[in-house]
Amino acid sequence: VVTDTPDPMPSSVEPVVPSALDLRLAAARAALEGVTDPELPFLTIADIGILRDVRLDGATVEIVITPTYSGCPAMDVIGVDIATAMARAGIADYRLTRVLSPAWTTDWLTTAARNKLAANGIAPPVRAAGKRALFAPETVACPNCSSTRTTLVSEFGSTACKAQWRCESCREPFAYFKCI
Repeated sequence: VVTDTPDPMPSSVEPVVPSALDLRLAAARAALEGVTDPELPFLTIADIGILRDVRLDGATVEIVITPTYSGCPAMDVIGVDIATAMARAGIADYRLTRVLSPAWTTDWLTTAARNKLAANGIAPPVRAAGKRALFAPETVACPNCSSTRTTLVSEFGSTACKAQWRCESCREPFAYFKCI
């Protein structure tokens, strides 16, 4: 039996064409993928969680960042690197907004960031920053051999966000990205 029913899918579907603003936003996001932390150049600002949002405010691209802590000296360099990335992408109409609340936490590190830290000999922070991070003893696994037989050597490392530890199993020193 043959019946005449309308075709549920028209043969010519109009393609969705992105607007100029959509293209500008996509170009800004792509440009920002190359902006890294000057203190940890193997991590992007998106990996770390510093890059909070990229959005349009009318025709202006708004880039929202949150420093790892309010006095982080890397933020000025990151601001210059963002300006350079926007200029290279041909985006002149942008605004950089620094947001302090909610405060950045190591819980914002992506899985990729944690993996990159470990691959570069830096123990990633334990999850769930909070009171436990301030008052409970930490168990930090060595990024070289994975042993938890580790000892804190100094609360102060090469940057304010890192501490120096030593592994009692492999005897290697290593940095630990502090839980904030």
